[in-house]
Amino acid sequence: MRRLRYGMNVSLDGYIAAPGDNIGWSEPNDELFQWWLDEEVAIELFLYGRKLWEIMSSYWPTGDQQPGATPAQIEFAQNWRDTPKVVFSSTIDTVDWNARLFDGDAVAEITRLKAEDGGPMRVGGAALAGAAMRAGLIDEYAVVTHPVLLGGGTPFFSALDGWVNLNPVETRTFSGGVTMNRYETRR
Repeated sequence: MRRLRYGMNVSLDGYIAAPGDNIGWSEPNDELFQWWLDEEVAIELFLYGRKLWEIMSSYWPTGDQQPGATPAQIEFAQNWRDTPKVVFSSTIDTVDWNARLFDGDAVAEITRLKAEDGGPMRVGGAALAGAAMRAGLIDEYAVVTHPVLLGGGTPFFSALDGWVNLNPVETRTFSGGVTMNRYETRR
């Protein structure tokens, strides 16, 4: 059975994007970017909601060809292109870069994918991750907190129907005051 991970950059007040879907506040330094790269290389299947797909697919297909791309950014772009992806959307018609489009019941499809043999999957995008959270499908959370207050926007955690108990697994501090806390869902 596959494990499902959810992790994103988060403001101190709990948002993954400022109003207007602005994520410019969360640009990682080299140390944090390398940590994200190490995380992504371990993933065998990315699950994207439409908004995050549009952000990722607007840059990473050619991220390794951008002027001044670091070795980590080059590796990230190559890994992003090579890793299989499922994009959950009923509003776009096509996807590219080793991705397939799914427009049905996201929770049912994620449940099916989790039941397969294979390595870990990562869910990305607040709405898709929220549906997976409410269905009890997420096995691990990585909350990468930046020392910034946004005052509103897209929350990391969605409204839940009940408590989700977590076990702390790891804490790490990066330069610039960014902290990463990893939790596993207590089953």
